[in-house]
Amino acid sequence: MRLFAIGDLHLSGGDDKPMDVFGPQWDRHFLHIRENWERLVRPEDTVLIPGDISWAMQLQQAIPDLQDIGRLPGRKVLLKGNHDYWWSSVTRVREVLPPGMTALQHSAEDIGGCVVCGTRGWLIPTTGAPLGEADEKLYRREAQRLNLALDQAETLAEGRPIVVMMHYPPLTAAERETLFTELLEQRKVHTVLYGHLHGGGISLGFNGVHQGIRYRLVSCDSIGFCPVEIPLEEE
Repeated sequence: MRLFAIGDLHLSGGDDKPMDVFGPQWDRHFLHIRENWERLVRPEDTVLIPGDISWAMQLQQAIPDLQDIGRLPGRKVLLKGNHDYWWSSVTRVREVLPPGMTALQHSAEDIGGCVVCGTRGWLIPTTGAPLGEADEKLYRREAQRLNLALDQAETLAEGRPIVVMMHYPPLTAAERETLFTELLEQRKVHTVLYGHLHGGGISLGFNGVHQGIRYRLVSCDSIGFCPVEIPLEEE
């Protein structure tokens, strides 16, 4: 099994929402994702999708998008993003997923070569811009949820690598010490994958190793609309 990741698919949700308003690179973007996916991913591989899957507002509207993803090769593990308004209950989401797909919500999943866990995350405070009261509350709640997911992952891992999915960045190129990174470092996580950043915001993301943990931004436009392989061996 090989492990791949690609986030922020932003499928149409049944409204044929044009994405090229965000730049010409988004023209027919899922066509390019599908072509690259089918070229790279084998049925025995796993693809992690850390959020912003569909623009749908209701679960029924998202089902065609989920089916489109389900027809692609490999096992898929999904996480909720900030635009996934259709995802109101992980139990209901799991009930409609095609075979070979599962969903995480501050939980963990054994996928064979590693254990993957995750939570959506939230905005992080920066040196010049502390969070307001409401955002600070959500930030701390998501840290607690990450801790729950890591608890489950450690129980399942039995020495295997732990890979964490978050939708929001748990750190940035400038801000590398957060509640999220503190928890990740305590648990000796192998790799963290996140999305959410697009366009000019991509430059804010951190790709590399910090305190022994590998971080990778995998929003689809940051990786050329092509699933990226995530190595689990020591480099």
